[in-house]
Amino acid sequence: MKLKHTLVAESRAREPAAASKTGGDAGTTSSVPVRMVIVTLDSNLASVTENAQHLLRRELPGLSLSLHAASEWGDDAQALERCRADIAQGDIILVTMMFLEEQFQAVLPALIERRDQCDAMVVLMSAGEVTKLTRMGKFDMSKPASGPMAMLKRLRGSRSGSSGDNPSSRGAQQMKMLRRLPKILRFVPGTAQDLRAYFLSLQYWLAGSEDNMVNLARYLIDRYAAGPRQKLRGLAKALPPSEYPDTGVYHPRMKGRISDSVAALPKTGGAAGTVGVLIMRSYVLAGNSDHYDGVIAALEARGMKVIPAFASGLDSRPAIEQFFMQAGKPSVDAMVSLTGFSLVGGPAYNDARAAEEILAQMDVPYVAAHPVEFQTLEQWGASERGLMPVE
Repeated sequence: MKLKHTLVAESRAREPAAASKTGGDAGTTSSVPVRMVIVTLDSNLASVTENAQHLLRRELPGLSLSLHAASEWGDDAQALERCRADIAQGDIILVTMMFLEEQFQAVLPALIERRDQCDAMVVLMSAGEVTKLTRMGKFDMSKPASGPMAMLKRLRGSRSGSSGDNPSSRGAQQMKMLRRLPKILRFVPGTAQDLRAYFLSLQYWLAGSEDNMVNLARYLIDRYAAGPRQKLRGLAKALPPSEYPDTGVYHPRMKGRISDSVAALPKTGGAAGTVGVLIMRSYVLAGNSDHYDGVIAALEARGMKVIPAFASGLDSRPAIEQFFMQAGKPSVDAMVSLTGFSLVGGPAYNDARAAEEILAQMDVPYVAAHPVEFQTLEQWGASERGLMPVE
């Protein structure tokens, strides 16, 4: 069945960093309408977005925060029309994970038409045609790279040799650089401040917890609200992005639910063997982990010790090396992947050779369970194609 995401059971959102102004003109000011629209691949963060809107309306009663998932457009024409209508009225528009042509082409004309009228358009991790629509203050990705952006391209380095890289090095270096860049750019005047805002937005999104979704909305509204909405600036100050382990373990019964240490996992069986389960960090941070919890419980009910592990990004090797191996040897009897993606790579690329190498090194049974997240079981069964390309 198609996954349905539920609200986070326990809210992790912090109290507002700055209390809303109350009474008189300040109360009227906070009620100024502002529409923030998110267009993304799937509904993973839908529940977090809904909860964030509820929390933020205490500070910004006029806020409308909506999320549209491209995965729903194929069998719901009205969902696509609602997305286009919201884009046409959006004040701050955030677009992420729009890399499949049939999906981004469905909304590209609406985004182009709205780009110069909205307060800001932020496009993250998407196809080039969409990414170049980014416009945040003085930072405009449709213009030739110059200044800080040209410098960052040089810092990015070569993309070659992925299969021969240290499994954990490249992704870890990228995440480390992502956290470091806003600190560096803070001291560079001009366009660099809007470039800094772009990388901070990426930081908030990639660690998409309830905390970070709330503060992402605060941050973009506080920095880019324009016209009548400029009165909203200063009413809801954002906290810095909350940080979580890039590589870690998860368990629904573990205090805090995630950790960077296997020792933090609750003590379970093991008489029937140990299973390493690969999961997606983004689903855990968003609180959409019921499908993981069900698999963990089912394996434990059969007497197995379960080590559910994640790595940020779409390269599972760091999690395998850190949590499923000891002294270069496998410490689990089998592996199950619940990520829905390649072992090394995602929708944009697939490093099959690197996956072969780590699987040969492990040399244990391996099951990749691919969810039909973007269609129902009935649609899957009736289709000659079976799994869709993104699945």
